[in-house]
Formats: sequence, structure tokens, C-alpha cells
Amino acid sequence: MLFNSLEFAVFLPIVFILYWFVTARYLKLQNLVLLLASYFFYGWWDWRFLALIFFSSTVDYVIGIQLGKDFPTRTRKVLLALSIAVNIGFLGFFKYYNFFSESFADAFTLLGAPFEPSRLNIILPVGISFYTFQTLSYSLDVYRRKLTPTKDSLAFFAFVSFFPQLVAGPIERASNLLPQFFKKRSFNEIKATDGLRQILIGLFKKVIVADHCAMYVNEIFNNHQEFSGSTLFLGAVFFAFQIYGDFSGYSDIAIGTARLFGFNLMKNFAFPYFSRDIAEFWRRWHISLSTWFRDYLYIPLGGSRGSTLMKVRNIFIIFLVSGFWHGANWTFLVWGGLNALYFLPLMLSNKNRKNIDSIGTFFPSLREFLQMGFTFLITVIAWIFFRAESVHHALDYLKRMLSDTLFSIPTLRPSDVMLYILILVVVEWLGREKEHALQNLEKYMGRPLRWLVYFAIAMVILLYSGEEQEFIYFQF
Repeated sequence: MLFNSLEFAVFLPIVFILYWFVTARYLKLQNLVLLLASYFFYGWWDWRFLALIFFSSTVDYVIGIQLGKDFPTRTRKVLLALSIAVNIGFLGFFKYYNFFSESFADAFTLLGAPFEPSRLNIILPVGISFYTFQTLSYSLDVYRRKLTPTKDSLAFFAFVSFFPQLVAGPIERASNLLPQFFKKRSFNEIKATDGLRQILIGLFKKVIVADHCAMYVNEIFNNHQEFSGSTLFLGAVFFAFQIYGDFSGYSDIAIGTARLFGFNLMKNFAFPYFSRDIAEFWRRWHISLSTWFRDYLYIPLGGSRGSTLMKVRNIFIIFLVSGFWHGANWTFLVWGGLNALYFLPLMLSNKNRKNIDSIGTFFPSLREFLQMGFTFLITVIAWIFFRAESVHHALDYLKRMLSDTLFSIPTLRPSDVMLYILILVVVEWLGREKEHALQNLEKYMGRPLRWLVYFAIAMVILLYSGEEQEFIYFQF
């Protein structure tokens, strides 16, 4: 069930009415409504996947209780290893089995011993990378004694399957989201209204920006040999806004929907294309995943402590693993490695935390503008590998893009898509210091004008929505 579908437009009000008007007096019943709604939402794609998320939830619920007991350290390590093995095992089988079998076959072929690998027709369960990391954070935090295990199975199962962020994040920590299922929730009109605003901007990003960019991105990337360098560059820029509008749009809708039910999810995007260096970009892009890898992989490896060689090793590990998390393709590993190379000079010169706060002035300085432009440019180049079908495809795309036709007039230059991108950039710049882009409009306009803007955005979404497309991150 897609956020931008008619089914969801019917589903959400029904759940909202049951939650606030039928079960509002009983916390357990509210959690039960959320659990059943979440399983219905997830089962809409394929009901068979419900067994997988139920089993994963059961394993981590039982292991969590055992980890909370006063067992010897060795026993607790075995329990944690079991949780990791089950979760990563499922993820590895469904997402990476064919990749590894084909990679091993290619390696043996290069060594002169070719063989035909067994390839399975595996359907990737929607959102498995997201809820796997969410349940793992629970087991790891309980193991570290940072979180008391819960014996409330209803709350725990609802936490794992919470439908607003189930299939594409944010990847919530148990320490943030799980306690909210234990507290009585009352309807907050201000919070709900702001949630609706965030849903609105999320739909604009997805339906208007991302989906319209996708039409041209698909045409350009699928037929890149036929276009000039300037058109290929424009296609790469369009993809940068497609993936941003698609993924941050999903996060906005998820966070806004959660607020309708009285929950606070973590911020997942902080206007990353206004970053002045790549380190700032990664503090602003997919924050829930970046901080997950930081806390559960980078810091345990030693982080930025130790020798220069160890620091370099840790940076490459974190970015390569992040790339591989996105998918079973060498293109994602190259994308991760490229970002590691971007990051290294900042880390080695101790400038990776130079730009922490947003630009405070209304207009950026010339230096800041150039820094943002350069950061966006190298990010766009990396996105080419992310979008390409293969490494060869990406390299050929770059070769043709950087030809002497780079400075020609693009053969495809859709004015409507450029206008949508411009509107998004302006609105986000005005709201860059807030949780989402529409939260700061009251600073610039009164209530009547604000409501006119909301109405105009809604009409644009209804009238100019293109062909319905799944969110990109559903494949991860």
C-alpha cells in the first residue's frame, strides 16, 4: 500500500477514527489497533511476508527478555549472537544470496574453473532492511544495558511493525519509539495540524518532484548513448532530486502520519543539498541510517580514535557497508567507496565537523554558495553509480557526460520539472532551520496566505500527479 495511493487515502482515516474515537480510553486497545493496522498495511503487498516480520519480532522479544536477566557474560553474548544471526541471516538470504552466488561464480571463472551458480527466484520482502535494523537496535541496547527489556508483547510487536515508518524508515531506535507505546496518548490538535503540513510537503516532494523527475531520468539513463553530455548531466541532476524527493518525501509522510497518532519519530533529512561539505551532507542525509552505523559499527570499531590507518579503515568500512546495505550490486559498493574518498580529506585534516549549524543569514555568502555547489556536484557524480544498472553503465555514462558536448544546450529541458525543483528549493531554503519545509511559513506570511499556499500545493498534487510509482527505497 503506497502513501500516494487511493487505498492509503481510505485506510488512514479509518485507522484514525478507530484509534481516537473508539479506543482512545484504553492504551492496550490503541496499541492493538496500531498492530492490526500495521499488519494489514504490510500484508497488502504480500501476506506471506507477515510470517517473516512476526518471527523476527518473536525472536527479538524472547531474546530481549533473556538478555535482561543476570546471566554470565558468555551466555549473554551467545543470546546476542543468536539475535544477530537470525536477523542478518534473513536479510542476507533474501537480499544477497543471488549476488554472492554469482560473484563467486565470476571469481572462479576468472581463475579458470567456471561453473554455473544456482540462482533462486527470491522475492525481496518490502522494508526488510529497515525493520531488521530496528529490531537489532533493541537487542544491542538491551545487551549493553542501555535499555530495559519489555515484557509487553503487544507494545513490542506494534513497535516493530509501526506502519508509518515500517517499510522505508526512519529506522527508529527502541530507546526512542518503544517507550511511546507505554504512555497514554491524547489527541493534540497542534501536533496533528503540523503533521498534516508535513504530509503535504512530503506528497509534493514525491508526487510532483520525484515522480516527474523519474520520467526523464528513466529515459536518459536507459538510452544514455543517444544524448549529449549536457543532457546526461541534467539527467544526473534530475536523479539527485528524484531520490531526494522520493525518500525524504516518504520520511515526511511517515513522520507526519505518526504525529497524527501522537508519536514522535526522529528527523531523517535536514535539507542535505544545502550542505557545504560532504561530512555535513552525511549528517543531513538519511540520518537514521547514518547514526545507526555510527553507534553500532563505527564507534565499536574505534571511530576516529587510533592511528591514521585505523581511521581510514573505519571510514571505508562504514561507507562500504552503507553502500552494500542499499542493495546487492557492485554499483552501491562503488557509490559507498566514492563517498569515503570524498570524506577522507575532511577527516584527515580534522575539518569534518566544521559545518555543524545551518547557514544563519537569509542569503549565503559567495564562499558558502560555492561550497554548496561543489558539494552538490560531487554528490551528483556519486548518484550516477547509485542509479546505473552496472559499474560499466555508470562509467560509460560519465565518459559520455564529460565529453565536449557537456557545454551544449540539453536536448531535453522540461520547464515544468525545473519549475517544481525551483519551488522545492526555495520553500526548503526558507524552512531550513525547522523540522520540515512548511513549518516556517508563519514567519513569512499570515494565516490566510498560509492556507492559500496549502490549498495551492494540494491542488497541484491532485491536478499534476503523474503515473503512480513506488518509492525508490522500497527495493532496499
